[in-house]
Amino acid sequence: MLERFIDWLLHALLDLGYPGIVALMAMESSILPVPSELVMPPAGYWIAKGEMNAFIALGCGILGSILGALANYSVAHFLGRPILKRIGKYVLISERALERSERYFADHGEISTLIGRMLPVIRHLISIPAGLHRMPLPKFITYTGLGAALWCGILTWIGYFLGQHEGVLRSAEVHHYVIRAFYIMIPTLAVALVIYLRWHRRRVRARGQASPSRPA
Repeated sequence: MLERFIDWLLHALLDLGYPGIVALMAMESSILPVPSELVMPPAGYWIAKGEMNAFIALGCGILGSILGALANYSVAHFLGRPILKRIGKYVLISERALERSERYFADHGEISTLIGRMLPVIRHLISIPAGLHRMPLPKFITYTGLGAALWCGILTWIGYFLGQHEGVLRSAEVHHYVIRAFYIMIPTLAVALVIYLRWHRRRVRARGQASPSRPA
């Protein structure tokens, strides 16, 4: 079934064109089940065949990712907090817990959004806490776009590589290279997170030392 879908999408993507990439990636970034692994590799394949422009295709993938993420962000921003306050006691979410998570996202929203965009499942959901805790929209768009650029770039390169070395794009080959990319990406993200946490601790400590002490 997956093989047939990739085969259909491989041929349909040329008819759908760049707007199709935007629409499919917007669906992928929202809650609709259209995996990006089935969208950007076919785009990369057609880039290798000279049928698509690499910069435009990648830009469309990033734009679609941001638009889909904004849909989740907007719903959570305008509806999420009132709903949680109303039903929170029934699902064991207290006002205090909500405030703690809000403080966490205020301190670490940027890195959470950036790394979350690179991880399966989480990238579909990270926009919800961002909207719920009212992360500033310019920051949300910037870090969502950066994460989407990295992820779309990896997937597009996989399709481009297979397009140059294989006659036909197959789901098994795409899956194989996506898994290999994860083997490299997960340790890299872990190292980046450790570096960020150390930097954040030093910054907090420096702020504490710089603030004037209160008189006894």
